[in-house]
Amino acid sequence: MILDLSDDTVLHELWTVQRLAYAVEAELIGFDGIPPLHESLDELRACDETFLGLYDEEGLAGAVSYRLDGSTVDICRLVVHPRAHRRGIASKLLDALPDGPQVVSTGTRNEPALALYRRRGFVETGTREVAPGVSLTDLSR
Repeated sequence: MILDLSDDTVLHELWTVQRLAYAVEAELIGFDGIPPLHESLDELRACDETFLGLYDEEGLAGAVSYRLDGSTVDICRLVVHPRAHRRGIASKLLDALPDGPQVVSTGTRNEPALALYRRRGFVETGTREVAPGVSLTDLSR
């Protein structure tokens, strides 16, 4: 389902899940400078990405955002509430994305995310340093 970020309740749910999810990644990669981890509600609302969300009995379980670059789906964020880990939420969100070539980046030391993307058919296309000792791995499918 498309998330309407003009709805304050939806925006706050997404912001909360995003902060929890990126806090887990920050711990995994040893770097808390992940931009969405420090994003304000207003910055999130204005990010110009399309968000798809998946709800469970407790609320928003996860979300994925993307931008279209021609026919390429540029996956900007994939966040899952820690209470919903290991339940297939991320895979379902990836399946809900538009058809076409897809690109994504994640922390090189975020092995759970890399494993997910590999299982879903993504291949690594490179790495880049974003801070001293911190790199991102780029993937595509």
